[in-house]
Amino acid sequence: MFDFITAWIETGGLLAVGLLMILENVFPPIPSELIVPLAGFKAAQGAIPLIGLLIVATLGSTVGTLLWYGLARAWGRERFLRFLDRHGVWLTMSRQEAESAMDWFHRYGPVAVVLGRLVPTIRTLISVPAGLAEMPFPSFAAYTAAGSFLWIAILAGAGYLLESNYKAVEAWVNPISTLIVLAIVGLYIVRVVRGLRRRRSGRG
Repeated sequence: MFDFITAWIETGGLLAVGLLMILENVFPPIPSELIVPLAGFKAAQGAIPLIGLLIVATLGSTVGTLLWYGLARAWGRERFLRFLDRHGVWLTMSRQEAESAMDWFHRYGPVAVVLGRLVPTIRTLISVPAGLAEMPFPSFAAYTAAGSFLWIAILAGAGYLLESNYKAVEAWVNPISTLIVLAIVGLYIVRVVRGLRRRRSGRG
């Protein structure tokens, strides 16, 4: 998986990084915790510019949040929650998780958007209460970009430092990165199955 992702980033360059970050925020096929450090690794090798990586990854991450923000703002609380009741199981976003993110947002206000972008379990969900609260788009975009940049800088920095120690870690980075992706796929399947079971038991 390490070789696959780094080769794809090297082939697609910054465009590949940006697209992966957009997808990661809409429907996470590969998490940013894997994408950005490996992109930072390629930046250290000179395959892509580090500054360009920080900018493009932040932009992609910010753009990726707009779907959930836009839907929540356009539909309002009840309609959005009904949408999650019907389709959230496939997106691994439940009504309960959305309501927890709303509580987080109401507790911390707009700063919650920045903080939420630094917390893996909240990163995507925090866009929902921001939209439901009709947070002005310029403010949402600015706070989201700020939080995303901090998160990406940390991950990219870790990957950048990895390059100088590549020989020491290459034996275990590839199998560990593969296991991470397999675990994410497995977790997705488990969450879908559990969601379908809850839906069926509720109907029963």
